[in-house]
Amino acid sequence: MIETQWKTFTAWLYDPTVGKIVAVIAGVLVITLMTRMVGTVLLARIDSIDTRYRLRKLVNAAGTLAAIILITVVFSNKLGNLTVAFGVAGAGIAFALQEVIASIAGWIAVSFGNFYSVGDRVQLGGITGDVIDIGVLRTTLMETGQWVKADLYNGRIVRVANSFVFKEPVFNYSGDFPFLWDEITVPVKYGSDYKLAREILQKIADDALGGIVPGAKKTWHEMVIKYRIEDARIEPIVTLIANDNWLEFTIRYVTDFKRRRLTKDILFTRIMEEFDATDGKVSLASATFHLVEAPVLNVRMTGNQ
Repeated sequence: MIETQWKTFTAWLYDPTVGKIVAVIAGVLVITLMTRMVGTVLLARIDSIDTRYRLRKLVNAAGTLAAIILITVVFSNKLGNLTVAFGVAGAGIAFALQEVIASIAGWIAVSFGNFYSVGDRVQLGGITGDVIDIGVLRTTLMETGQWVKADLYNGRIVRVANSFVFKEPVFNYSGDFPFLWDEITVPVKYGSDYKLAREILQKIADDALGGIVPGAKKTWHEMVIKYRIEDARIEPIVTLIANDNWLEFTIRYVTDFKRRRLTKDILFTRIMEEFDATDGKVSLASATFHLVEAPVLNVRMTGNQ
């Protein structure tokens, strides 16, 4: 009986299918080990977070592809008999997993179509946030807004299906042009020196935002070359309209997409300081409502005799 079991075991060992399975397992283990070693060695020498992230994704994708190729090569002579079965099953699987397939297609489109990359601020599937990871099926966002104003993080991490790149517009706040146009309005009282007010506002805007103008102009010039788009004004500009209540100045400017709130804080602080220094020549306006007390009515009634 022992001899029979030994012959059975020996025959099993020499079975070509078993040998191929063992070869695949060994090959996958070697590929996994090499992938981790290469990733560890290379990542340790790279300081850039973005480059390190991209390299890790590339190494993992290369390892997965190598494993698929290994399995295909080892079992290549067995795949012909399964063609019909795969065809029938594939139709059902494609129908059942159409959302998954659309997400994978979306991942391919994002990877090669320059929709967005890690670190960009986007609006995807109705969610606005910074891209912190791009997976095969989902894009992970650190959400901004909602109950928090001025595009600041609210702490929620949102995973959005990649298929949304085919269903809805993708808004990229920082793709080719990592700046946003923004503006603030400053109400000034009638009777103030409006020429002085304009000079003050223009000087504040130039001083606070002049540092980013050269870089923004250079980037915008590249946009003009790449796309059919007008050569818009990048420097801060102050405009004026007069309404029923006050003189309304508007400062329009470009700023970094992550510094909108901080930029407004700097501008308004400087405006308050400079207006206070004019000794009343320029004053901020506000809506004031004065309730007038109704006069006392003295009514006399006389009767006819």
